Amino acid sequence: MPTTPQFADAIAMLKADHRKVEELFDKFETAREGSKESLAQQICNELKIHTVIEEEIFYPALKDKIERETLTEAYVEHDGAKVLINDIMSGGDDEFYDAKVKVLQEEIEHHVKEEEQREEGIFAQARKGGVDVEGMLEPMLARKQELTAQAEAGGLPPAKLTTVETA
Repeated sequence: MPTTPQFADAIAMLKADHRKVEELFDKFETAREGSKESLAQQICNELKIHTVIEEEIFYPALKDKIERETLTEAYVEHDGAKVLINDIMSGGDDEFYDAKVKVLQEEIEHHVKEEEQREEGIFAQARKGGVDVEGMLEPMLARKQELTAQAEAGGLPPAKLTTVETA
C-alpha cells in the first residue's frame, strides 16, 4: 500500500494535486491514440476527487474569509470543468474528444492560476483571512483517500453540478 504523502497544510495538498493533473495533461498531449482515453479518465478522476474535496471542505471554510466574488467564480469554474469531465468520461469515440480534453486543460490552468496567484489568489486570501489550513488537512486527506478507493473499486459517479443548471 502506498504511503500517504506528508503536507504542511491543506493548501500544500491542493497544490500537489494541481501538479499531478498538470503532468497528466502533459502526458495526454504526447500520448499515442491507444493510451489517450486511459489518461483522460485518470485526469477526470483526479479532478472529480479534487473538486469534491474543495467544495465539501476547503471552499466552505473560506466563506466570509475571502472575497465573495472570487469564491463564487471558483464554484462556477468547477461546474464548467465538470460538464466537460462528465462528457469526456462518457467515452472517447467522438471526433471532438481531444479538443474537449484540451479545453478542459485550459479551464483547469486558468482556475489553478486564480487559486495560486501570489497576492490575490484564493490560497493567498485564505492565509490572509486566517483560515485554519493546517486543521483541515486531515479531513481533506481522509476524504481524498475515501474517494480514491471508490474510484479504484468501481468508479466515481458523474461530477455533480452545484451552480450551473442543465436542460
